[in-house]
Amino acid sequence: MKDAELVIKHIEMQNLSKAEEIINRVKKTGSAEGKFMLAEQLSQYGFLEEAKELYEILLTQFPEENELKITLAELLIDMGKDEEAYPYLESIDQTDPNYAAALLLEADLYQMQGLFEVSEQKLLQAKKLYKDEPVIDFALAELYMTLGRFLEAVVSYQKLLEAGEETMAGSDIYARLAEALSAGGAFEDSIPYYEKSLENQKNLNVLFGYGLTSFQAGLYQKAKNAFEELKTMDHEYHPLYLYLAKCHDQLGDIDSAIDSAEEGLAADEYNLDLYVYTASLLMKAGREEKAESYLRQAVALDPESAEAASLLNKLLLHQQRYEEVLDVISALKDADDPQLHWDAAYSYQETEQYSEALNEYKLAYNDFKNNPDFLKDYGFFLMEEGKRSEGAAVFRRLSSLDPLNDEWLEIIDRLEE
Repeated sequence: MKDAELVIKHIEMQNLSKAEEIINRVKKTGSAEGKFMLAEQLSQYGFLEEAKELYEILLTQFPEENELKITLAELLIDMGKDEEAYPYLESIDQTDPNYAAALLLEADLYQMQGLFEVSEQKLLQAKKLYKDEPVIDFALAELYMTLGRFLEAVVSYQKLLEAGEETMAGSDIYARLAEALSAGGAFEDSIPYYEKSLENQKNLNVLFGYGLTSFQAGLYQKAKNAFEELKTMDHEYHPLYLYLAKCHDQLGDIDSAIDSAEEGLAADEYNLDLYVYTASLLMKAGREEKAESYLRQAVALDPESAEAASLLNKLLLHQQRYEEVLDVISALKDADDPQLHWDAAYSYQETEQYSEALNEYKLAYNDFKNNPDFLKDYGFFLMEEGKRSEGAAVFRRLSSLDPLNDEWLEIIDRLEE
């Protein structure tokens, strides 16, 4: 049995002292081939320091073996010793066949450190030297995806497909191209690539992306079919339920939308977005009591959720429960959401707390100065408070937004008398 096999056998049997004895012997007297095989096996089993020492010994024997430098640099990166990896990579000459691999590894290193511009420079340098090397196009595409430069990513992925490369580094290029197009807003253009990828292999994440992109493209039936297929494949894929419910809603089937949303909540009881959306569906269906229950749960789940608080307030305002609206807002540590200021203003007004109402209207004004409903509430409040000039200014703005409504002009005339 070879030394590498013996070491692994002892490791698996937890006989580490015997394994260490063989490793030390190989370091001192083993052949170059034996050292290399043992280093490979040790790195696979997570004994990185021991593998590193063997590779370093080999490099002292073969200092010009650049493929060995690449292997050692990769190991050092896995060990988190990036700075030790750089000298090995930078020592490889441009004329060496391993130079492209060195540039790619350097690019990965710089990218991991957040030095994206330097990473791109390394990849472009590699591309200039090796124009027809698909792995460089793939690395560029992945970098551009990370940077949100989706058009450039699309170009690089398309080059791969044109070169006949449909998979690389475990990634389906059709799927990656579809994701790049979708991320860049080209939803309909991405769909055929999603379909091609799914034709080759049913991948849960790709299927979800296909459904989501179809939804974003307004193809709600296609999206619904995708999410239902995904649910059949894995009913615990929780993100699908929100969008399946949205598809049903867009297709006019609110009962199925509610069923899907509630099924999602049963599977994912801490999904704030799903609580809020389910409540919005129930409100739309006139089932306010159950909607309120979900919204109360949402607020309990995240007491700082302005979205949940705003929707709960909408329901409470509709039911004229103004004191409870104020309770909801006061429970928020940071109630600086414009809608909450408007809700508070109206509720203070209805509970005859006029100075507080005025303050809240003022806080909401800049965000809602182009909202006719807000201006109407604010304007009539100012009229009732006898603030004629301020009220006239608000109604003048309202009239500019709604010039065909003579009521505003009549109010302005009365206020300016």
